Amino acid sequence: MASASRILLVAFLLATVSAMAAAQKAVAPAKAKPAPAAPAADAPGAATADGKPPTDPIAILKKAGGFTKFCDLLEQTRVDTQLKAQLTDSYNGLTIFAPTDDAFDSLKAGTLNGLSSQDQIQMMLYCVLPRFYSLSMLGNIKDKVNTQASGHTGPYKYAIKPSGNNVNVSTGVKGNNMLLNSVVSKDFPLSIYSVDKVPLPYELFGPQPPTPAPAPAPAPTKSKPKKKKKSGIAEAPEAEDADATADETKNAASSLTGRWVAALGVLAAAVLGGAF
Repeated sequence: MASASRILLVAFLLATVSAMAAAQKAVAPAKAKPAPAAPAADAPGAATADGKPPTDPIAILKKAGGFTKFCDLLEQTRVDTQLKAQLTDSYNGLTIFAPTDDAFDSLKAGTLNGLSSQDQIQMMLYCVLPRFYSLSMLGNIKDKVNTQASGHTGPYKYAIKPSGNNVNVSTGVKGNNMLLNSVVSKDFPLSIYSVDKVPLPYELFGPQPPTPAPAPAPAPTKSKPKKKKKSGIAEAPEAEDADATADETKNAASSLTGRWVAALGVLAAAVLGGAF
């Protein structure tokens, strides 16, 4: 009877120990796995996902989508080649205001038809600022900013000022001011912001000065006879009119004949008077 009790006690103790061990294992915390590192916040100077800085605006815009017409103009004017060269070797970076396809569609018909090839180049360069601006940097601007476009009066400009949490960009052309829609690229050296209007340079689309009227033609002047230079040699007298010369000769002969007749009359009178 005692042996049976001991066997039962041992079995009970073993079961209790096993149960306690299982319970302790169940409540033991699992070994924590290392948490993945949080992605670095985008900031000026940060590289793109592939480790290379953004230097191809066309590739970035085409990847974002909605900028087909802007990309076409950049390529047609070859401004894209210029921008790539600048971004490859740049300490200042660039900022692009990229008009969407909807922005081009909202232009009045024929707006771009009158532009020369040089004007189209300047219009594309007008969308580019000659340095990198983050959104916060643009929000601190309260003055005019130069663009890469220029003319005989100097660089074309934007008037930029903060507008709430956004930025208002004005070209000076009536109705051509815009807010930045979205950030397409914000990694140095290239920041790109989409805009819902096509930026129109004031120098090309603002009021043009009236064309001056042509100057009146000068009044005709009367030509004066040239004075003959005096020389030491006496000039020959001008020939007289033949008729006038003949008349003078005739008158002189008549006068001489009259004098001879008068003289003969006086002589005859004297002789006759002496005879009588």
